[in-house]
Amino acid sequence: MLKKPWMFAIVFVLAFSALALPVAFAKHDEKTKKPNGFHPPRFELGIDVLLKDRLDLIKGKRVGLITNPTGVDQNLNSDVDVLFHHPDVHLVALYGPEHGVRGSEQAGDYVPYYIDEETGLPVYSLYGKTQKPTPDMLKDVDVLLFDIQDVGTRFYTYIYTMALAMQAAAENGIPFIVLDRPNPIGGDKVEGPVLDPAYASFVGMYPIPLRHGMTVGELAELFNREFHIGADLTVVKMKGWKRSMLYDETPLQWVLPSPNMPTLDTALVYPGAALIEGTNVSEGRGTTRPFELIGAPFINGMRLADKLNDLHLPGVRFRSAYFTPTFSKFQNQLCGGIQIHVTDRATYQPVLTGLAIVKTIHDLYPDDFAFREENADGVSYFDQLIGNGWVRRDIENGAALSAIVKKWQADLKAFNKTRAKYLLYH
Repeated sequence: MLKKPWMFAIVFVLAFSALALPVAFAKHDEKTKKPNGFHPPRFELGIDVLLKDRLDLIKGKRVGLITNPTGVDQNLNSDVDVLFHHPDVHLVALYGPEHGVRGSEQAGDYVPYYIDEETGLPVYSLYGKTQKPTPDMLKDVDVLLFDIQDVGTRFYTYIYTMALAMQAAAENGIPFIVLDRPNPIGGDKVEGPVLDPAYASFVGMYPIPLRHGMTVGELAELFNREFHIGADLTVVKMKGWKRSMLYDETPLQWVLPSPNMPTLDTALVYPGAALIEGTNVSEGRGTTRPFELIGAPFINGMRLADKLNDLHLPGVRFRSAYFTPTFSKFQNQLCGGIQIHVTDRATYQPVLTGLAIVKTIHDLYPDDFAFREENADGVSYFDQLIGNGWVRRDIENGAALSAIVKKWQADLKAFNKTRAKYLLYH
C-alpha cells in the first residue's frame, strides 16, 4: 500500500501520462501521415531493375559489360561480380573507359588489355589507343551492357565511350543496353554553350551544352536518333528518380566516378571549374579538393576572392585559399587562389561561375595567365572544353561576361527543344 499521499499522487500522474502519450502521438501521426494509399516511390537503379524485371534482355546470351567502379547495385555490389555469379547470366568480357574497370588509373593514363583477377575475364580498354570496340573485341558477345555513373557535364568522357560502343554495336549487329543512373547534379537545369561540331573531340563529340541536364540513358536515346548511330538500343530506366533530385537526395552512396571526382561537391562545380584545365592555372588536381581549389603561384588569393565576390554571382562565395599540389600543375609549388563554396545549389550556375573565374584571372594577371597552346589547327584545349573558339577570343578582347553568356542563348534554346523529346523522367 502507498502510505504517503504524495506517493499516490506520483503514481497517478505517471499512470495518466502512460495512457495519454499514445493518444498524443496518434494525434501527431494524424496530422503528419500521408493520404490514404500514398506510398513513396521505391528507388531502383537500372542494374536492379534489369535483374529484377528485365532479365529476359540478357538471359541465355553472352554478355559484354562496359563499366567502372561506379557500376554497382544499390547495396554497393559490383556489377561485374553480381553478373558473373548470377546463375542466369553468362558474362564473357569486360570493357573499361578512362581510369579502367576497377578505377586504378589516373586521368589520361592508358589502360592496356589484361585479365581481371577476380573473375578471370578479359578486360579491354576503351581509352587511349582503342576508344571504340573492335570486331575482335566483340566476337564472343551477343549483347553489350553499359553501366557507368556520369556527372552531367559534356566533357566527361564516359558518355563518348558509350556513344562509340553504340556505334560498334550497330556495326556488328549487337543489341546495346544502357542501365540508367541519376544525373548527380540534377536533370532540370541546362547551361553553357552548345558544342560547335568544328571543335569536336573526345571531350566533346556532339553538339550538346556543357551542363546537359540528362541521364546517360536519355543521352543514349538522343545520340542514337539525332546523330544517326542506329543501334538496337534499350534503356533500362530507374524507378523513383525525379529530375529535380541531386545525388544526395537519392538513397545512393557516392562512389568516385574518377580519381579526381571525390564528392558531389566536386561534381557541382565541375561543369565550369574544369575550364581551368584549358589554362596555365591549377584546377586543384593534386589536392584533396580538385576543381574546388583553383590557383597558381602568381595569384594573390585575397585579391582574386575579392574580385570574384564583387560580381555577386548566384549561389556561390569565394574564399582566399593557398595550396600546394602533390602532382599535376605546379607540383610541390605554393599556389595562391580561391576555393569555390556553393551556398545555394538551386541558384548556383557552374558554367557562369567557371567562366567568371577564367575571365577574372585573365584580366587581373594578363602577363602571367595563358590559355593552353593552340594545335596545328589553331585550336586550344580550352576551345575543346568550352566547345568553340569565340569564347576565348572574346575573353582576350575584353568582352563583358554578360555579353559572352548572351551569345550562346539561342543555341541553348534550340537544344532544349531537341532535348525535350528524349526525357524519360519527370
